[in-house]
Amino acid sequence: MQNFSAANPLASNPVIERDALDIRLVVLDIDGTIAGRSNTVTEPVKQAVRKIQAKGIQVAIATGRMYCSALRFHQEVGSTLPLMAYQGAWIQDPATDKLHQHYPVSQSSALQLLDHFENDGLRSLLSVHFYINDQLYVRELTPETKIYAKRAEIEPIVVGDLRNTLTTEPTKVLALSDDTDLIDRLLGTLRKRYTPAELYLTKSVATFFEATNPAVNKGVAVRYLAEEMLGLEANQVMAIGDNFNDLEMLDYAGLGIAMGDAPADVQSVAQWVAPSVEQDGAAVALEAFVL
Repeated sequence: MQNFSAANPLASNPVIERDALDIRLVVLDIDGTIAGRSNTVTEPVKQAVRKIQAKGIQVAIATGRMYCSALRFHQEVGSTLPLMAYQGAWIQDPATDKLHQHYPVSQSSALQLLDHFENDGLRSLLSVHFYINDQLYVRELTPETKIYAKRAEIEPIVVGDLRNTLTTEPTKVLALSDDTDLIDRLLGTLRKRYTPAELYLTKSVATFFEATNPAVNKGVAVRYLAEEMLGLEANQVMAIGDNFNDLEMLDYAGLGIAMGDAPADVQSVAQWVAPSVEQDGAAVALEAFVL
C-alpha cells in the first residue's frame, strides 16, 4: 500500500507501473468514495469518469445502498452496466430492468438476528432495518432512521413488529446506532455466532451493522460482472472504496484503491491510498492510473 504523493503519485511506488496497466473496468463505491457530505458526485469526479469512458473504459457502481437509492449515482456517472447494490446481493441493469442476481438472507437467519437485536439490552439502542423488494421496513421511525432515509432519499415503511414482513426474505438486515462501540461489539459477537458460510457480516460505515446472504460481497459481485458478463480478468479491473464492505472488492481487483479517510485495515489491503472523498480522491486516482 502506498500513500498519495501530490507531486508524483506514482513515483514512490515501484510495484504499480502505469504503462503496464490494462484497466478496462473501474468499479466505484458511493458513500465515502464518490459521495461525501454533499451526498452528490462532485464535478471533478464526473469529469474524470467521462474522460475514462471516452477512452473506452467502462464504469460500474458497487454499493451497500438500496438499488433505488443508488440509481441516481449510477446515472450521474453515466454507467451503462448493471448496478451492484446491497453489497452485491442485488445486481440489476437499469437500462432493461433485468435482475441478474438476487441473494436474500434466509428467513430463519433474519428471525435470529431480530431476536438478538430485540433483547432487553439492545432493543432501545438499535434502529433495525429490513430491506425487502427494494423497500425499507422498520419497527418505528427513530431519529437515526430519519437521517438515514433523508440521505438515501427513500420513505421507510413503519410496520411495528418486523416479523410480520418475513413472508418474503429480506435482501439485507441492518442495525443502526450512533454508538460505534456498540456496533463493533455487535459485529464481534455475531461473527462468533455465525460462520462466513452462514452470513456475511460487515460495516459500510462505523454506525452500520449489516448482514447479507453468505454468498454475497462486493468482490464476488465485481468478479461476476467482470468475468462472466464482460469477459475480463481481475488484472483489468480497478476498484475504489473506503470501508470494510469494500475489502473483498479491493482484494479482487488488479488495482485496488482505498480512500484517504478509510480505516487503516482497509488501506492495508489496497495498493494505493488516494486523498479523501472531500478532496475528490476518486478523481485523483483515475487521473493517476487511468488517464
